Amino acid sequence: MHRFMSVLMLSALTAGCAAMTVSSHIERNISFTDYATYDWGPRDALPVGDPRLDNNAFYRDYVEGAIERMLAARGYERTSGVDADVLVHYHASVNDRIDVNAADMSHGYCYQNCEARVIEYQEGTLVIDLVDRRTNKVVWRGWARDTMDGVIDDQERLERQVDDGVGRMMRLLPRGGAVLR
Repeated sequence: MHRFMSVLMLSALTAGCAAMTVSSHIERNISFTDYATYDWGPRDALPVGDPRLDNNAFYRDYVEGAIERMLAARGYERTSGVDADVLVHYHASVNDRIDVNAADMSHGYCYQNCEARVIEYQEGTLVIDLVDRRTNKVVWRGWARDTMDGVIDDQERLERQVDDGVGRMMRLLPRGGAVLR
């Protein structure tokens, strides 16, 4: 029973910072019937914030490949820049975060011994923008956030997390040539 409670508490402690959050924004009055082709915009010059990813060309290639696969699945076709309807740009970042569970006590629940705990973790954010090539305006932005603890140094977990985040974001993107109602 003690072991079961320990596992349950550990799960509760990590659950607060373990769930991926995904969302998107679509610019108002934009018709996605105008968008069927894409190309890559300029690469982000900002560092990710973790040297293990900043210096990892495989990571950048994997993210770009995941985005390309999902754009194709949504009906977008890659073409050269001057012929593209939208340009794709992404930014990734890793930041240190702190979760203090003392706030939970104000809602009537708490962790072991109801003592405040500080949980430090790394959170990764991936933002994908589709920019109208003619107007240079962002017409769609998707973002995903998740904990990066134990992920950056594990290539398989990193790939799964990228695939999951990109896939969930892209499900929020209207299909190429789609009419929004």
